[in-house]
Amino acid sequence: MNNSSFLDIFDFDLDRVVDLINRSEAKTVGLQFPEGFKRQAFSIARELEDKTGALVLVSGNPCFGACDIDMVLKRSVDILFHFGHSELVDGLDNVIFMETPARVDIGHVVEKAAVELDAGTVGLVTTVQHVHQLDKARNILGSSGMSCVVGTGDSRIKYPGQLLGCNFSAAEVKCDNYLYIGSGKFHPLGVAVATGSKVLAADPMLNTVEWVDPERILRQRGGVIAKCLDATSFGMIVSTKIGQERMGLARRLAGLAKKHGKEHIIISLDNITPDALLQFKVDAFVNTACPRIAIDEGGRFNAPVLTPVEFEIVLGERDWADLVFDEIRDDAIQQGY
Repeated sequence: MNNSSFLDIFDFDLDRVVDLINRSEAKTVGLQFPEGFKRQAFSIARELEDKTGALVLVSGNPCFGACDIDMVLKRSVDILFHFGHSELVDGLDNVIFMETPARVDIGHVVEKAAVELDAGTVGLVTTVQHVHQLDKARNILGSSGMSCVVGTGDSRIKYPGQLLGCNFSAAEVKCDNYLYIGSGKFHPLGVAVATGSKVLAADPMLNTVEWVDPERILRQRGGVIAKCLDATSFGMIVSTKIGQERMGLARRLAGLAKKHGKEHIIISLDNITPDALLQFKVDAFVNTACPRIAIDEGGRFNAPVLTPVEFEIVLGERDWADLVFDEIRDDAIQQGY
């Protein structure tokens, strides 16, 4: 995909960015992009410098979501523009979130989804890139005889129906099936596991619809748990990222490890990678950082990576039937997760 077509698909709202820079008289400006948007960094930086005269610095660090603000760059610039996510953390006075909505019309793929859904009540969920078109989806499904419900989610959710990779609270609605509008399988799989209901994934970019099947991922996670049943030493991973840090959870899990006579260590990291953990010789890691690390990347580490819920199952503190995806959400934090 070339630069011009990519900018046609996503709205970076650069006119607003230029206006904000000029009105604030910022001299230094930071830009932070998720991985898929970094290919646009060069042209966007050049355009902003040409139109504002400000010095533009681009974060080269990984960016996994609104939870992952480049705090070093933030302290080095007058304004930091964070693209691709909605605001998650309060108190970031010089950070402006540019949500970068997709311009792709969801109408055709929702019409295809309506045929698959057939009837009943549908729970609508999506990501911030498509949340502005949920009313259109509701109208299309309504014209096919279906009713739609959209959950508000907890305080980490900015828009009704919005999902995060670590939070599926907007899916807590009464419905027959769910329709997820967006790309990728992680979000709809999370909804399927969290709710126990069927989820149809409609991808507006590829114009495809597909029922997601959580059984394979649940079998994989069951295999990881079984592999760790005889483990005697655990590394509790804690993130230093502003929206991922769950030290209280790590300390609680360390207490459970001690209760069950398991050796343990708490490991604090910013970017959690296989190389960063290679020298820690433990039987298994327990991840309290981004929940997707264990699910998407767990196989790349030198030891199995458990989620907090899975660690409790290993210790016998929780039943196998209670296996769910890890989430960072209000009620989970209140319960020590």
